[in-house]
Amino acid sequence: MDIMYFLELAINGGLAGMMYSLVAMGIVLIYKSSSVPNLAQGALVMLGAYVVLMFNGFGIPIWAAIPLTMAAMFLVGLGIERVALRRLAGRPIVMILMMTLGIDIFLRASALTFWGGSGRNMSLGISDAPLFVGTLLVNRAYAVGAAVTLVLFVVFMLFFRTRRGLVLRAISDDYTASWSVGISVERGVGLSWALSSLAATTAGVLWGSVQTVDQSLSMLLLKGLTVAVLGGMDSLGGALLAGLLLGILENVASGYLDPLLGGGTRDLVVAAVLILTVLIRPHGLFGRHDIERI
Repeated sequence: MDIMYFLELAINGGLAGMMYSLVAMGIVLIYKSSSVPNLAQGALVMLGAYVVLMFNGFGIPIWAAIPLTMAAMFLVGLGIERVALRRLAGRPIVMILMMTLGIDIFLRASALTFWGGSGRNMSLGISDAPLFVGTLLVNRAYAVGAAVTLVLFVVFMLFFRTRRGLVLRAISDDYTASWSVGISVERGVGLSWALSSLAATTAGVLWGSVQTVDQSLSMLLLKGLTVAVLGGMDSLGGALLAGLLLGILENVASGYLDPLLGGGTRDLVVAAVLILTVLIRPHGLFGRHDIERI
């Protein structure tokens, strides 16, 4: 086995996997406050990327369009919780789950209506020049994406040490107790949706620059959900590590098996990891054992 080829696959896969973690972090943020897996996270990733391009099309520079989009998507997250989900408080969890699926379908259909189905390029100004670490060729866009993921992870971890973050952690631990001490659970859940939308926008921008901005961005939901389940649905750190592991596994498997099998190995690996995690360790690598799975 060519050890350099293996290391190159593993490093680039790990960097891409950390970008998957961005999608997973959004799922974890909502699960921590409402115990509901958000099936609309992929659509939010796609929507964030499209809105950046929309503002950029108005003549706003891309680096100004990104924070403007984040502000808009923050409000979108608040609006989704206020309009669609707050009405379902106290209802069976499967109804809330189906609502997030309905939001996903609605957002994807809306994007197709407004922006069409053709792919659009998004340039962040990342150089196309090769990046070598020693003799290893590293994808520069993945390296930038991994760095951004680490920064956002640190920001979220610091946030959960603030007063507002402690409120969200209290809501995650016990809805009823939080209500009893005067915590506005609804506002806490709304904030988690808003923060999740920020993570989705960041993921949409990074992945949109790597590939193109189109409906396929919404399919990142499968990667994000797999990472969230593997790491533990209530663990941000678990999401980061699980993304790293999944990225390495799928890229190495793809590099060695695709030439033999003709392709499709990546999706097979992701599906296998998701199924095996649910069967063998349903609480994930770092999730609490008392988490209930849907």
